[in-house]
Amino acid sequence: MKIIKYTLLTVVIIAIIVTIFTSLLNVQKMVVIQSGNSEKLAIPITLGHFQDSDCGMVINDLTYSSQVVSPDGNTWFFHDHGGMVKWLEKRPFKDYATIWVYAKDSKKYILAKDAYFSRVDDTPMGYGFGAYEKREENLIPYDEMRLLMLRGEDLNNPQVRQILGVN
Repeated sequence: MKIIKYTLLTVVIIAIIVTIFTSLLNVQKMVVIQSGNSEKLAIPITLGHFQDSDCGMVINDLTYSSQVVSPDGNTWFFHDHGGMVKWLEKRPFKDYATIWVYAKDSKKYILAKDAYFSRVDDTPMGYGFGAYEKREENLIPYDEMRLLMLRGEDLNNPQVRQILGVN
């Protein structure tokens, strides 16, 4: 009788292990970095399948997404332009990277150096920098946005929120 119980218990444990391994094989792997982008173009992001390289969150919306392509063709993905700036600052290729940002007005990726940024958008990490292709009043160029971000002058700073009139 004991042998039957132990055999049954062993079969159940093996079945559970097989089930776990089978389910793990079916899970889609998240994309954090993609290599081989020698043309340094923006890569189409599949929502829910790409992960932010700065904070690790899943990219579920393109609105504030950006991509950094290093000179060797590696591409990293971000869901908030502010986080991308912080991440890039720590990289040895920061001055040579190709940076793509999703423009809210034209709904396509454009080069960051050609974009203009709002300071008051409701972004995923709360930094406030939304990218636009067309220049409008109160929008700033990329270099100014980058400098503000690196100095901590973003919407996560209560003094900046007050100055910009954001509650």
